[in-house]
Amino acid sequence: MSKIFEVEFQGGRRSFYANPQEFPFVVGDLVIVQAEKGEDLGRVVNMGSLVDQRAGNQEYPLILRKPSKKDLDQTEDNQKLEREAFFDCRKRIEEHGLNMKLVDVEYQFDQNKITFYFTSEKRVDFRALVRDLASRYRTRIELRQIGVRDEAKRIGGVGVCGRRFCCEAFLQEFEPVVTQFAKEQNLSLNPTKLSGSCGRLMCCLLYEREFYADFAKRFPEAGTVIETPQGKKTLKKIDVFEEQALLQIENGKEEKITLEELKHLLSEEEEKKKLRKAQHAESLSEKGGIRHEA
Repeated sequence: MSKIFEVEFQGGRRSFYANPQEFPFVVGDLVIVQAEKGEDLGRVVNMGSLVDQRAGNQEYPLILRKPSKKDLDQTEDNQKLEREAFFDCRKRIEEHGLNMKLVDVEYQFDQNKITFYFTSEKRVDFRALVRDLASRYRTRIELRQIGVRDEAKRIGGVGVCGRRFCCEAFLQEFEPVVTQFAKEQNLSLNPTKLSGSCGRLMCCLLYEREFYADFAKRFPEAGTVIETPQGKKTLKKIDVFEEQALLQIENGKEEKITLEELKHLLSEEEEKKKLRKAQHAESLSEKGGIRHEA
């Protein structure tokens, strides 16, 4: 029986929870867990020995019970209240003249806390707004500023690939993504093609970076001059998907060859270099021998 469960909440937020009562949960089950000054509802997303290892020997809040029919009804009520609170808060933001964009509203299961998520380019003094919301809802109010990538994760959507946003589907932490990754993959540096719905460089630029780095080690860089039986040719670029290399001939014309043909040319050039080096060494040796005889 697993000791620790990884539970996911609204917006992709995840935490570890202990299961002292040894409920027979499976991945996908809803659970009621301990929360700060109350209870919250989430879904089991991971369990087993690997989760136990990741969690370590720390003490974690507890899984309290399986949700009852009453609990599920409460969840539906919370979702309706979240929608109402979203539009109400957005209206109050306009009334207070605050430069912020409301992204999402999350009720804690027991309604002991409401969290309003927003984005803003600058810091916002929202103290008056918090007092306004607290007087309206009579519970703890938290306004949390998030980044545009977190916004995309909470809202979700479909990317240009036709699949769910990676941040929504499985990414737990955001890693830095820079234009150098696109250069390494010979992609066009057009921001509109490289940016996701969040306006930042797409996270998937990370996925094949290791493959391209390994690929680059096996072939020379663009601009390398290669000696061929027909003369010197310059490597312009390598097309990974077509498995072709584009060479520029001295007269300015271009030709495409397969990567196997490129490997053959490079191998022949390497053999010629070794041969010339050996001949040069032999020549120096012969000259040295002549001087010695004299």
